[in-house]
Amino acid sequence: MTAAEVTAPFAVRAGLVVPRIATTVCVTTGAVVALAPSLLPRGVAVQAILTGLLAALGWAISRAWYRVGERSTATGGSVSRARLVVATAGAATLGAAVLAADRWQNGLRAAMGLSSVGMSHWVAVLAGGGVVAGVLVGAASGVAALVRRLGRRRLAAVLLVCAVIGTLRLGPSATPVAQALGASNAASDLSLPRPESPSMSGSAASLTPWETLGGHGRRFVTAPAAASTVRTYVGLDSAPDLDARVRLAVRELERAGGLTRSHVVVTVPTGSGWIDGNAVAGFERRFAGNVAEVAVQYSAAPSWVTFVFDRDSARRSARALYAAVADRVSHMPPDARPAVHLYGQSLGAVGAAATDAACGVLLAGPPAGRTPGPGVTVLANASDPVVHWSPGLILSPPRLDGTRPDAPTPRWLPVVSFLQTSVDLLTSLDAAPGHGHRYGTDQGTALPDC
Repeated sequence: MTAAEVTAPFAVRAGLVVPRIATTVCVTTGAVVALAPSLLPRGVAVQAILTGLLAALGWAISRAWYRVGERSTATGGSVSRARLVVATAGAATLGAAVLAADRWQNGLRAAMGLSSVGMSHWVAVLAGGGVVAGVLVGAASGVAALVRRLGRRRLAAVLLVCAVIGTLRLGPSATPVAQALGASNAASDLSLPRPESPSMSGSAASLTPWETLGGHGRRFVTAPAAASTVRTYVGLDSAPDLDARVRLAVRELERAGGLTRSHVVVTVPTGSGWIDGNAVAGFERRFAGNVAEVAVQYSAAPSWVTFVFDRDSARRSARALYAAVADRVSHMPPDARPAVHLYGQSLGAVGAAATDAACGVLLAGPPAGRTPGPGVTVLANASDPVVHWSPGLILSPPRLDGTRPDAPTPRWLPVVSFLQTSVDLLTSLDAAPGHGHRYGTDQGTALPDC
């Protein structure tokens, strides 16, 4: 066998195309990592894409290894036999990984009340993963060929020209795109019926115009409610800055009759302004409708964007609103003061946890690393990837103190657990309440006394 045959990507033996040893090892490792236990059940599409991505990554690593590392000098026969043995072992390992993944996924599904999957599910996963990997490998090979043909300098020039053209074409539309992603939310969900009750924000008597509440605010005030319930919401467009929004929220709470209720719940929305309807229903069940809820929107971007780039906005908003409501209540006659509670979910829990509240605090699904103070009630599903995920998960296991076991929890593995949990974040809201990053009416019914 010639040196070119030894270092070729594949060897042909007995009519079979046998990959090189490093290629088999790296691709198989990538696929096995993709099939490692997850926190939440996986559909075919998500699992296939992940499997294809990691298999393609394994291929890329093997290519780099052969380009800058090992150069085999073994005889042709021994090389081919070794490749065949390793390829057989790789296929057996992948088969065992699929069987283990099938048991794990069906265990999760049973715990969450979902139907089990069969081998057709895994055939689709492997087929889809193969397609994804093939497309990625083909694209990488095409790019490499283009680099060789053009050379690095010519390619850099082409990319620079494309970047300039793209900037010139997309620059004028950058603001509309940002608005579509959440920089403004004034034009969404105007088809919802405007509240008729004066105890709701957005009604004809409200100080916060219906058009300024944003999509999540409108859904909050139009959700079914007891006649005695007060819901006040101040959107980003309701006032020009945080201080003005907080002052408006207190005035709106008082106008709507919220301070005449026995309980006021300061509700910290998620980054996009969303308030979980299950929590609201729980509050109203907990206090038999004798409750007022008040919230101020601090962002319209997706929660993960706000968490990464501007999580302090949640803290500032929660502190300011709670302090203003507590101050207003403190000026009321002692026998007429409502109890003031504090609630936040996800990024809202980050804001609520940073607030100096003495009692009546409930945090649902707080991100990892948020240590609650004394007297704080925490609801955290063991299957919630938000509770697990942090950069530290790469090298150390998560702290799951106080989580409630709702499904099997995978054993922590360095790097692998971080990767799997990161993927689970994408589908964390697809589970039924009580699993993943979904919580039920117990968010409200578990709200502690104050």
